[in-house]
Amino acid sequence: MGYAIIAWDGPDPARRAAARDKHLSILTRWAQDGRLALGVPLFSPAWQPVGSLMVLNVPDKAGLDAYLAEEPFAVDGVWDKWEVHPFRIAPLPYRPLPQPGEPVSPTRTHTVTVALDGTDAGAAERRAAVRPTHLARVTSMAADGTLTMGGAIVDEAGAMRGSIVVTRHATDAEARAWIDADPYVTGGVWQDITMHGTRFAPLPYRALPGSG
Repeated sequence: MGYAIIAWDGPDPARRAAARDKHLSILTRWAQDGRLALGVPLFSPAWQPVGSLMVLNVPDKAGLDAYLAEEPFAVDGVWDKWEVHPFRIAPLPYRPLPQPGEPVSPTRTHTVTVALDGTDAGAAERRAAVRPTHLARVTSMAADGTLTMGGAIVDEAGAMRGSIVVTRHATDAEARAWIDADPYVTGGVWQDITMHGTRFAPLPYRALPGSG
């Protein structure tokens, strides 16, 4: 279990630029010791940075608090607000994440999708009914590189209530077509879906669960 932080920048883009080097230094250290599973920026359709997705591999809230106390984007006011979700990365045969020395793309390469389940009485039953089919689909797509990382947003009791997926889609249209074919959409599980373009900074990430 860990945490996913979805953060939104404030109105002054100069703050992100000023804090970026310190931010990358913190991310490098946290990735190197295994506490940061993934960290990527979120971009608007006009390719302007609007926020961040940070996936922490920490066992409890103390680890989350330690990260937020160090993260320059939080401390220096780059992020205007953020939401935190207990998060469990699905163990799948992912390809390796970008490592130091690899080039940074100047354009969008991937899409972050946050998909929340319905909140009605039948939501959990719908997820359970199509979960095996969903897992079969994303397993093959992790292996071929379409799915970079995916997992479940959970509540404090561990019950799944949504998902976050990072996919190799350079446009919302490509990502939407992929999502629309997923059993969690066709089966009525995901009810609230948002997407943002992203790209990767090469960091000393450890292998994601299942990719060993």
